[in-house]
Amino acid sequence: MGRSNYFHFKQFSIFQQQSAMKVGTDGVLLGAWADVAGATSILDAGAGTGLIALMLAQRSPATIVAVEIDDEAYREACYNVSQSPWAGRIEVRHAAFQDFAAQATHQFDLVVSNPPFFENDLPAPNRQRSTARHNHLLPFDDLLAGTAKLLSPNGKLAVILPSQQSVNFIQKAREQKLYLVRSTLVKANPAKTPHRCLLEFSSTPAPFREELLVIENARHHDYTEAYKQLTHDFYLAF
Repeated sequence: MGRSNYFHFKQFSIFQQQSAMKVGTDGVLLGAWADVAGATSILDAGAGTGLIALMLAQRSPATIVAVEIDDEAYREACYNVSQSPWAGRIEVRHAAFQDFAAQATHQFDLVVSNPPFFENDLPAPNRQRSTARHNHLLPFDDLLAGTAKLLSPNGKLAVILPSQQSVNFIQKAREQKLYLVRSTLVKANPAKTPHRCLLEFSSTPAPFREELLVIENARHHDYTEAYKQLTHDFYLAF
């Protein structure tokens, strides 16, 4: 994907000049995949440019709170929301997720997060990019403990993670009584091993479903029908 100052989708655009993390496949996958059925209140933990919050607003009538700690990303998220058709339903908060979770007085039907996931890697030299990619400011334990507090009785958590991080995250979620109910393994193409996992957890146990999503066929930029169907409402090319 391009990293220009703007990224245009079918119903909204993302201004991303200052934000460390630009529009990427992970965010689009999560925004298109998360189950919004029946959700009236949604929390986006680590909103970045506001991409996922905007995708969920397009897909549902829910009210959405998007929490972002980085100054530049927060300002761009506010701008992107203000220019969208759903500005009246999305509130962007400038705060650490831990502080927001500690102070929140209401619960959410769905929490979504494309969380920073590097734990032991050397931090990126750019401060913004390090904050966005490394979880020293939002460890998995803090994300899960806050989510367990914030979810409504039948609420769900949806995240996207590198495959190698998923086992650890699932174990930590179980300790917070968040139960894995749906998983989609993501492969770049048929020859690759899965590199991402889309994970959905519920605050109440339910039957588990596992699926596989392949993004491209053998030829580069030859996208599979499943990927096009998932992202059709967003990408201009589909």
